[in-house]
Amino acid sequence: MAAGGSYSIVEYFGGDDGYRCGYCKHENGNLSHGMWSHNMTVQDYQDLIDRGWRRSGKYVYKPIMNKTCCPQYTIRCHALNFHPSKTHKKTLKRVNKFLSKGEMPVEKQDEEHEGEPMDSVHEEGIRPPPQVSLNIDHSEVQDVTASPDTDTTNSTPPTTPREDAAPAPAEKTSNVMPKPGKGADPSRPPCRKAKDIRKERRLQKDQQMQQEAVSSSPNPTPSKSSSSNQPKSLEEFITESLPNDPLHRLEVRLVPVSFEEPDFMASYEQSAALYARYQMTVHGDAPHECSKSQFKRFLCDSPLEAETAPDGPDVGYGSFHQQYWLDGRIVAVGVLDILPSCVSSVYLYYHPDFSSLSLGTYSALREIAFTRQLQQQSPKLAYYYLGFYVHSCPKMRYKGQYRPSDLLCPETYSWVPIERCIPRLDVSVYSRLNENAQAGDARALKDLGRVLVLHRRTVMPYAAYARKRKGSNDEKEVEQYASLVGQTCAERILLYRA
Repeated sequence: MAAGGSYSIVEYFGGDDGYRCGYCKHENGNLSHGMWSHNMTVQDYQDLIDRGWRRSGKYVYKPIMNKTCCPQYTIRCHALNFHPSKTHKKTLKRVNKFLSKGEMPVEKQDEEHEGEPMDSVHEEGIRPPPQVSLNIDHSEVQDVTASPDTDTTNSTPPTTPREDAAPAPAEKTSNVMPKPGKGADPSRPPCRKAKDIRKERRLQKDQQMQQEAVSSSPNPTPSKSSSSNQPKSLEEFITESLPNDPLHRLEVRLVPVSFEEPDFMASYEQSAALYARYQMTVHGDAPHECSKSQFKRFLCDSPLEAETAPDGPDVGYGSFHQQYWLDGRIVAVGVLDILPSCVSSVYLYYHPDFSSLSLGTYSALREIAFTRQLQQQSPKLAYYYLGFYVHSCPKMRYKGQYRPSDLLCPETYSWVPIERCIPRLDVSVYSRLNENAQAGDARALKDLGRVLVLHRRTVMPYAAYARKRKGSNDEKEVEQYASLVGQTCAERILLYRA
């Protein structure tokens, strides 16, 4: 139960039928379990994605990893230890060059990174049932859980962490001071290379720009390098080379996804139109496949409750649209979930005219910087989740380039460094990533009777419900659901029973 007194409420639908895969295009090879989430607390969803679940609108699904044609591994990046690669730096420089001088790259860069299949129902082939409104008033829900010792407040993270979760060292840099010059007059200072002089001037300029940078909640706050020998931070690369009066003005706004939020409603029409244009141009959707109703269902309707916490970020938890405004119009939108331990990327759509700027890569880097900013306010919020890593689909392997990163073991639900996973996935598309044969699921189902259900607006443990139940036996279905969400979530989330 959330701090505000509300429960997560779901309907489970199993996952016996196969559907068309959005990655390999197999007609019925995509297999997943699914449930409709009428309501979801941010802690429950955090725990679910740490067990391989992912949402598309209000539909939450979990690939059947050992059966589906293209296994999808949850991937997370250690935001605090992230250092941009050469490709990432080039993308940031390309965007900054466009903002500064208006120079647009002729050819599209990193094209394979921009054409990612949408992590949504209509792309993945997942078939959620029509939404059924339960119209549940939480004030009317009665809690008759019979066991006083039932712990329904456990919200601790998984007990089997990544083995090397300690902060990783920065990229190797040379701390050896240059040898002094050997000129005719050794009393004079050594000669300095022009490259070093330019580097020092650039650093001074960056520091000046950082003080004058536009302040906006999702905009990065550069962390200055304590020494010129240390590599530049991500934030420094984002603001590098931007003059005080650039030709184009880019503003990043974080807007809560709520139809009661004025900023969200003020930009809703423009955002929906941009989504439709993106889907039709980049993914080849027909107009009816990216209508306003589809946009609302997949990228605006969210089961997550907006929550705040004393130790949470200032913006709170929940679902957000991170909008990129260029000269007064929206050119890209990143759909994000801010959760207790991470920022989870849901989707990105952008104006096709700016595809050569590699906005998929650029937005991911901005979101990592945003995660680092939130971590300063909420220390446990330290990860950036990129959705699913699909090794069997070459176009999806780019997610592994945001390092250091981990993949979620599909059997133990522990995190494994991606460097150790790649060799195993090269051999088999499905793999138990945890190398410890003795390791198991720390939150495996142990007591089916303690699973919480919602029946006739009454909350009760499954053991009590089973005694009252009329009709067919649903024990196998409930057991399957509870084993997939784990004992901890099963004792907090309400499974709807008609």
